[in-house]
Amino acid sequence: MTFGEHTAGVELLWGTRPQPKRGPKPALSLDQIAQTAIDIADAEDLGAVSMERVAAELNFTKMSLYRYVPGKKELIALMIDRALGTPPGSMTAMPGWRERLDFWARAMFDAFLAHPWTLPATVGSRPIGPNELLWAEYAVAALDETPLSPAQKLDTVAVLAGHVRGIASQQAAMGNQPEEQIGAMMAGLAMPRADRFPAIARTIAAIAAGGPEAGQNQALDFGLNRILDGLSLIINEDHLMRSGKERKRQRS
Repeated sequence: MTFGEHTAGVELLWGTRPQPKRGPKPALSLDQIAQTAIDIADAEDLGAVSMERVAAELNFTKMSLYRYVPGKKELIALMIDRALGTPPGSMTAMPGWRERLDFWARAMFDAFLAHPWTLPATVGSRPIGPNELLWAEYAVAALDETPLSPAQKLDTVAVLAGHVRGIASQQAAMGNQPEEQIGAMMAGLAMPRADRFPAIARTIAAIAAGGPEAGQNQALDFGLNRILDGLSLIINEDHLMRSGKERKRQRS
């Protein structure tokens, strides 16, 4: 199978890139190159990463780095796969699909926030490496024992990943308490204009008055639980339908 414009990146990530038969023995490893680039991105953001900068950090020339990595696009793909790492293997020992997906989503959230530059870097068409594909594998495998269709399983993973990405992006941009910051901004704008924004003003006033949810950074939890609740309804409805059909079959 060919991967079009992403062929070079796929070959690099999956270890199928043709190796030169002549020339000096490689003095660098892909892990060294990726980690150096990751360190730059972690400290200064992705925009600071270039072939020239990475080569300089490694005390190599830019041209010599091309022997290992075809270009910046492939370098970023390598960085993403190394930075995200593999999903925690412990989730496979968890008792049910809900527990596994909850754990998976939170682990992905932590992985993104450990390297915030991976959030914009993983948008759009690009080569996917073995670590990143393994994240998807673990999530789909968590649904193996459910009656969901193959398409529903993939859609579930896409919805969960989208929720995680959205909340992680907010937190990466605004710090550890994005809800509090957004709430403060909305309060400052809506409360003096309660006649124009009465619903927002009432809601903010109720939160300010206190309660079990006041002041908690709970957007990840709330959204994740609602997604899993909805999925549970679909799965349970399917089980009920199958049970009903089986009872009818047995009576006939």
